[in-house]
Amino acid sequence: MPPVATTRHSRRRLRACHECDLLVALPALKPGQKADCPRCEHTLAVRHHKPAERSLALAIGALIMLLLSVAFPFVSFETRGVSNRIELTETASTLVGFHEPLVAICVLLTVIILPTVYLCGVMWLSLGLLSRRFLPHSRGVARALKHLTPWMMADVFVIAALVSLIKVAGMAEVSLGLSFWTFCAYALLLLLTTQSLDTDWMWFSLASEPLAPAGARPGEPASPQGLSGCATCGLVNRLDANGRGHCRRCGESLHARTPRSRQRTLALLLAAVVMYIPANLYPIMTTTSLGNSSPSTIISGVMLFLQHGDIPIALIIFTASVVVPIGKILALGWLCYAVRHRGEPLRNVTRVRLYRMTEFIGRWSMVDVFVVAILVALIRAGELMSIAPGPAALSFASVVILTMLAAISFDPRMIWDDLPEKPRRRGMSRIAALASPRKEPDDA
Repeated sequence: MPPVATTRHSRRRLRACHECDLLVALPALKPGQKADCPRCEHTLAVRHHKPAERSLALAIGALIMLLLSVAFPFVSFETRGVSNRIELTETASTLVGFHEPLVAICVLLTVIILPTVYLCGVMWLSLGLLSRRFLPHSRGVARALKHLTPWMMADVFVIAALVSLIKVAGMAEVSLGLSFWTFCAYALLLLLTTQSLDTDWMWFSLASEPLAPAGARPGEPASPQGLSGCATCGLVNRLDANGRGHCRRCGESLHARTPRSRQRTLALLLAAVVMYIPANLYPIMTTTSLGNSSPSTIISGVMLFLQHGDIPIALIIFTASVVVPIGKILALGWLCYAVRHRGEPLRNVTRVRLYRMTEFIGRWSMVDVFVVAILVALIRAGELMSIAPGPAALSFASVVILTMLAAISFDPRMIWDDLPEKPRRRGMSRIAALASPRKEPDDA
C-alpha cells in the first residue's frame, strides 16, 4: 500500500495497535461506538456516553457494596449442633493461622485491597475530570489503573463462593449473610467500572494529545518507522536509535519490542511447570470429619464432586485447575515458538486471538485457591469437622501468578514481525479509511 500523507489534524489521532503494531488514524467516535484495528481486530478505543459521570457513579456504588461486604456476616453453617459464621476478611486471616501467609496475602490483595485502590483511583480521576481542576498525581493514578486491572479477581471469588457453598451443602446447613449478596453486587459493579473507563477520552482530557511525529505513515507497521504506541495512554512516540523511549504524555517506558520478551515468557512458563508438579501431587486441603483426616488433591476433589453427582461443579474445577493452566502453558509456549517462524497474515490473526484468550482466562484458575480459603475459614469445628489448607495451595497460587506474568511479558507484536513481502489485501480498504483525517475526541 502506498504511503498515506498525514496532515497536522490527522496526526493527532494516530494509534499504533498494541497487538500487531499497525499504525492507523482513529475515526471520530460517537457514544456507544468503538474502533478496531483493521489487521488484528484489537479494540483501539471505545467511546462512552458521559464517561466521567458513569465511572464515578459505578465506582462509588462498588465501594459502598464492598464496605457493606466487610461489615456484615458473609456465610454461616450448622451441623450436629455445631455452627460457625465468618466475615469476608476471615477468608484471608484464617489462612495466616494455618501458616499460609502468602496465600492469605494473595486472597486479600486480589479480592479487597487492589480493587479498593482501583475504585479510589477512578473516583479521584472522575472528580478531577468533572470539575476540570485535575487533582494532584492524576497522570500517575491513570497509569496505575491499567496495571491494576488484571489482578482484581472479585468475580472469580464469587464463583469460588458458589462452588464452596455447594460442597458444604452436602455436609451441613448453610445460610447466606447480607455480606454475600452485597459482595455479588460489588463484584458486578467493579466489572462494570473497569468496562466504563473511556481511556482515550480520559487521557485526551487529562493532557490533551500532542501531534504524532512528522512523517508517520498510517497503514504500515510503526516499528520500522521508528515509532511506538504507548500501551497506557495510546500516544504515538518517536523512539531513539536503540528502539527505546518514554511517552511524552504519561511517561511510560516504550520499546520497539519488549526486551527479552520471549526469554522471560519461557522462563516464567518453566517456573510454572515446576510449581504445577507439587500443586497436583500434594493435597490442596485436608478434611477432618469425626476425627478422621482425609487429604484431597485437585484431581481427587474433582472426582468427589463427580461421585456426588455435581457434574457442573466438577467441570468448573477441572477446567479452572487443570485445563486452563495446562492449556495456557502450552499456548504461550507454542506462541514463543511460532514467533520465530514466518507466517501468513490470516494465520497471525489466529495466533493473536489465541494470545488474547490465554491472557483472559488465566486469572480464573484462582477459583481453587479461593475455594480453599473460604472452606478453611468456614469449616472449623475441631475433630468433629474441619478443613485445613494443604501445601498444594501455595504451589497452585504460584502457578496462576506465574502464568499471568508470562502472558503479560509476552509481546504479541512479535507475531507480526517478518511477514512475507507480498500484498496483503485483507483489510486494505479499512486501513485506507482509517488513515484519512479525522476529528478530535471532543468533536465526536
